[in-house]
Amino acid sequence: MMTANPEDTHTTVTGSASKQNSSIRFTVGKVDAGMTILLTEDHHLIEFPSLLLPKGVAAGSVVNISVNRDLDEESHRRDEFWALQDEILDQFGKNPPKTPSLRVKSLTQSTCILEWDPLVLNQASLRSLDVYKNGVRQGHSIANPFHIRQYKLQGLEIDHEYSFYIEIKTSAGTLRSNEVKARTHTLENLTGANICFGAFESDTALEECKKLIVEIGGTWTEEVGIETTHLLCHVQGGYNYEAALQQSIPIVKPEWLKACVEHKKLQAALPYYLVQPSSNGISSHPETPQD
Repeated sequence: MMTANPEDTHTTVTGSASKQNSSIRFTVGKVDAGMTILLTEDHHLIEFPSLLLPKGVAAGSVVNISVNRDLDEESHRRDEFWALQDEILDQFGKNPPKTPSLRVKSLTQSTCILEWDPLVLNQASLRSLDVYKNGVRQGHSIANPFHIRQYKLQGLEIDHEYSFYIEIKTSAGTLRSNEVKARTHTLENLTGANICFGAFESDTALEECKKLIVEIGGTWTEEVGIETTHLLCHVQGGYNYEAALQQSIPIVKPEWLKACVEHKKLQAALPYYLVQPSSNGISSHPETPQD
């Protein structure tokens, strides 16, 4: 509250449960468009916004400026502040991201497929997910770990033990999954074979291959997927054939499967390729790995 009444008391301080008032008398020294120079009786000088002074104030005017402390409003704002802190704690502090859970989905002589449960980050945001083999990060971070929850490691040694874990970096910190250990199969262990079929000359030949797969303890699927180790077919063409080409999966004749059964161990795929590489090293489809 501001007045231009020179009869007001020099200094008044009052107090109550909710407000404390202080009124000080000033003499106007100079009035500008933006700021006014005010002088106290003990010769202190302050600058004060001109817009807050009463109309008609000019150099030499005496004004009383009252400053009120509103304790009720302070208490209200303090309660609002701590209520917001409690809300932030409940939303972000009590539900941190959960540690990812990792497991081995499948193994062969030279590959291992890892799989993890859906990530539970709560209010945190994901920055990266990386796969580690024997403590060494593998390749680039997983591009879309919420939708892609499997990772295939290739080029592993036969009958060799490895350890794996994944690490996620979030806005709430870094979390490491459980460590899993796995040993790749020996050549005699054919249970990791996951075979898909392309075009066959007859249904009888196809059914015979399915029986042989069961005999060696392997599995077969209708469509090419991440676990597919070989594609069996008699002729080129078809959806599975094209998918196998894109994923560099060996495309072999049924004779490869029969040789595995006969010798009771995994056979090299190259001699049984449906399309053999040419003598200059360039094949009619992308080079496929050998098992």
